[in-house]
Amino acid sequence: MNITAVKDYLLTLQQNIVATLENLDGACFRTDSWERPEGGGGISRLIEGGALFERGGVNFSHVMGATLPPSASAHRPELAGRAWEAMGVSLVLHPRNPYIPTVHMNVRFFIAKATEDSDAESVYWFGGGMDLTPYYGHDDDVKHFHQSCADALAPFGDDLYPRFKDWCDRYFFLKHRNEARGIGGIFFDDFAELGFEGSFAMLQSVGDSFLNAYVPIVERRRDCEYGAREKDWQGYRRGRYVEFNLVWDRGTLFGLQSGGRTESILMSMPPVANWRYDYQPEVGSPEAALLSDFLPIKNWLGVNSAV
Repeated sequence: MNITAVKDYLLTLQQNIVATLENLDGACFRTDSWERPEGGGGISRLIEGGALFERGGVNFSHVMGATLPPSASAHRPELAGRAWEAMGVSLVLHPRNPYIPTVHMNVRFFIAKATEDSDAESVYWFGGGMDLTPYYGHDDDVKHFHQSCADALAPFGDDLYPRFKDWCDRYFFLKHRNEARGIGGIFFDDFAELGFEGSFAMLQSVGDSFLNAYVPIVERRRDCEYGAREKDWQGYRRGRYVEFNLVWDRGTLFGLQSGGRTESILMSMPPVANWRYDYQPEVGSPEAALLSDFLPIKNWLGVNSAV
């Protein structure tokens, strides 16, 4: 198990993604290195007020602790009390133009270490994925994004894309509104079934596919004209993004419970969001089409469901 190789890959991935995004936007990302008193630290790369990205972050963290926080051991109670180590790259990009979707991606590695007073061995797993949150729906964008996810997983098993798509659809769902956050993508956690090398290779394939999944959509939509109506709708839908991250997201909860750096954890929040009581878009409008044609869970690639 080569933990150093995982860390080296994640740092390179962060740099490659930031370099590409800086070229797209024309502005530079701010670099903010930080240390965590309980152990570890990270490098936050943030852009605000860019020509293309209104706000976005591409963060690397490598943190450790003496006892697993409750959010990490809730689904693996046998690991409670263990020392742990976690590292990953997490990004969220909120474009200025409402016709460009918000996107989230993360890849991470976690290890719960062996305890000295038992025969239990260290337990490791990989997690991550990516998902797309459009404000205006376009079939070609959605299918391209899902195809990129499927292509990244194809070398590792035909069952992975349908499994991880279904997991994403179930995870990024606002239960209190009975509504999907976006059009999904892939999500996986506690993954080690291919062994360390195979699981790590799959993680790298997912991380390396992000730019191909997202950049063509950005380039296709960046020059679409928009006005106050589109920005207002974008702000309203961003409110759903905030709700999910603060109410349901395990990563946010883990970061806060483990004493992580609040600025880096909450960099996923959009710069502007709004709420309106029981708002319903005009019937037949592009805004209504997002709700009726894109947010309901669909089999975008015609691949058999994992369920």
